[in-house]
Amino acid sequence: MLMVLRTTTSTTLWWLLLPSLLLISSLLLFKKGRRSIISRSSPSSTSSPSPSPTLPLGSLGWPLVGETIEFVSCAYSDRPETFINKRRALYGKVFKSHIFGNPTIVSTDAEVIKFILQSDAKSFVPSYPKSLTELMGKSSILLINGGLQRRIHGLVGAFFKSPHLKAQITRDMEKLVRESMAKWREDEAIFIQDETKNIAFQVLVKALISLDPGEEMELLKKQFQEFILGLMSLPIKLPGTQLYRSLRAKKEMVKLVRKLIRSKREEMNGTTTSIVSKDVIDVLLNDSSNQLTDELIADNMIDMMIPGEDSVPVLMTLAINYLSDCPAALKQLTDKDVSNNNFTPFGGGQRLCPGVDLARLEASIFLHHFVTQFRWVAEEDTIVNFPTVRMKRRMPVWVKRRDQQAL
Repeated sequence: MLMVLRTTTSTTLWWLLLPSLLLISSLLLFKKGRRSIISRSSPSSTSSPSPSPTLPLGSLGWPLVGETIEFVSCAYSDRPETFINKRRALYGKVFKSHIFGNPTIVSTDAEVIKFILQSDAKSFVPSYPKSLTELMGKSSILLINGGLQRRIHGLVGAFFKSPHLKAQITRDMEKLVRESMAKWREDEAIFIQDETKNIAFQVLVKALISLDPGEEMELLKKQFQEFILGLMSLPIKLPGTQLYRSLRAKKEMVKLVRKLIRSKREEMNGTTTSIVSKDVIDVLLNDSSNQLTDELIADNMIDMMIPGEDSVPVLMTLAINYLSDCPAALKQLTDKDVSNNNFTPFGGGQRLCPGVDLARLEASIFLHHFVTQFRWVAEEDTIVNFPTVRMKRRMPVWVKRRDQQAL
């Protein structure tokens, strides 16, 4: 997730490329497990004098465009890490550049990255591209900081770790996976990326707003698809532009969520006993701080749907892609449960996705049913790294049910 962080002790603004929680995929540059984080520098808004920071070695590239063209070109290629590796070899683990119209500091140093991810809001303040802030709204958990951000994160995180929700997620995931896989045919390609997106989105929406599959769910999915296209669009909201269409789609989604909120508030006002939280809306409505307005809750419900479209399906799809290329890993997974936590796209530190454990649960259930019910052959496909992580051809596979042949 693209973030701008402001230090309070110097005159530096930092742009980070983080693995994303929320729905938008990050700009990820990996090579043999190394993670790159990008930061941008600009003058501080404070008027008090401070010494100029010592900038690392590097190049600012061409006037205006800087090194953006080469960065984007590498990001679209099969080797997105080339941009980072080339400069790392020339200038070291931390170097300067000029990307997306801003002077930039790029860090590939693990300790620097860890420090930034684990720093509190007093040290670094996140910010985002204009199109994203327009769509998320000022009340988004991605944009707020300090005590309010920690309170929402804590409330949602505690609910997502509750045995009640884990049991619900397990039931919903099992049901949707079985229904989806029952429709798979052996004479046509199955697109794993599409299947995982459909399943994960419905499971997450049920946990967030208790919306079951049906007409409203299908309408919400359609609007959400339009909404998410605007997250990395040009910040122009004239009629006909993607940002304009995305804002209109979000307006319709917020209407639906606010209708649910009003219904739940009426239910709460009509009883003197406490209501057990069935979803995230209930959790936030039951908060006694009086800080969580209906607008804030509605905006955050939409934002929290992003992992159902992005992070969770990416995790499942890339897992199938990896197993398709690695028979030894598939055999190990088939023989016994294994765990690989080298990479999950869910952020870190105080910005760690509160639903990371549930995401792993969902992925485990999907993978269990897939590897135990099917043998498959995957068609050639490649990973696209920019602007979101995805499979170029949506991960087509041809399946054959195991119960129709000798194991």
